[in-house]
Amino acid sequence: MKNVIFVAGLCLTLAQPAVAEEAKPEKVRVCIDVQGKDGKPVMDAKTGKPKQDCKDMKKHQKHQGTAIPDKK
Repeated sequence: MKNVIFVAGLCLTLAQPAVAEEAKPEKVRVCIDVQGKDGKPVMDAKTGKPKQDCKDMKKHQKHQGTAIPDKK
């Protein structure tokens, strides 16, 4: 009897589809120029370009809702 229950449970477990991986949130790289105390951009000595502070941020999706009916 235990074998029958075990086999039935095993069949139910294997019959279910494999769980898909969750989609990872999309990331965006945001860079902002570094400014000194006087308000001017800080220049990089090697490249001669303004120094930048870069960060990776998650991009959130905007969800669409249903329309709210107008009151009469």
